[in-house]
Amino acid sequence: MSSLSTLDWQTDAADWPHRAHSTFVTAGGVRWHLQRMGQGPVCLLLHGTGAATHSFADLMPELAQYFDVLAVDLPGHGFSSRPTELSALSMPGMAAALDALLTQLHVDPQWIIGHSAGAAIACRMTLDGLIRPRGVISINGALLPLSGFKHPAITPWLRKVASSDWVANWFARRLEHGGAVERLLAQTGSRLSPAGLRWYSRLAKTPAHTGTAMAMMAVWDPRPLEKDLPSLSVPLLLLVGSEDRMILPGEALKVRRLVKDCSVVQLIGLGHLAHEEDALRVTEEIIKFIREHSSAG
Repeated sequence: MSSLSTLDWQTDAADWPHRAHSTFVTAGGVRWHLQRMGQGPVCLLLHGTGAATHSFADLMPELAQYFDVLAVDLPGHGFSSRPTELSALSMPGMAAALDALLTQLHVDPQWIIGHSAGAAIACRMTLDGLIRPRGVISINGALLPLSGFKHPAITPWLRKVASSDWVANWFARRLEHGGAVERLLAQTGSRLSPAGLRWYSRLAKTPAHTGTAMAMMAVWDPRPLEKDLPSLSVPLLLLVGSEDRMILPGEALKVRRLVKDCSVVQLIGLGHLAHEEDALRVTEEIIKFIREHSSAG
């Protein structure tokens, strides 16, 4: 059992975005922090590695004009607890845990929006029949192995080291130094607001959150997803930030060749965290896509 220090809801979430819409639900071995607002068809939001519901702070109110929007902190991220088994942080593990949560909530999302690794989880759940959405929207989705990393997954020894508590503590302490988080976020190609920087800094300096992000990357293997993507049977929209330095824009063209019903929209001037930079612009593209694939409009 990990002894890493975690975020505290009473103190660390005093200014958390949309706190009034937050609740906690236990399902699939995880105590989930989730936020829900709006009315209409259910739209599920899944953030990327190292983020939390704050990533959708600006996007949620825009989408809530059309949907019943549900955003969750992935296991071990933000204010959701971390599963005891390392395998639960893998792509199939995350998908199974989310399935348990949706079952507990009696929710069947009609649309699912995922950022980065969240997009991969969305596709995995759809491919496995855990959810039956009418479409999937990927914001700079991490759907393929990183270029140059086609070899077998990380070795068991490196996986153990990367997911250890001492590495998480060491890395979190490194991020406490002035400007470290800002420099890390600059590598995304995005320009965030002071509030966005503050929330990421709070998360990054918390060993349990940082440790989960590192452990998740240690067990993450996108190769099975790459193999299965041609079987995706629902429309897929790829929103691609032209300035993304983490998932290079050209990766979207590879995905489009794999998926039969796939469209690509480039967001000029935006980086990996495009939805945090310009929520209105991202919302416009999402609504346009949904209207094109929904008789209800």
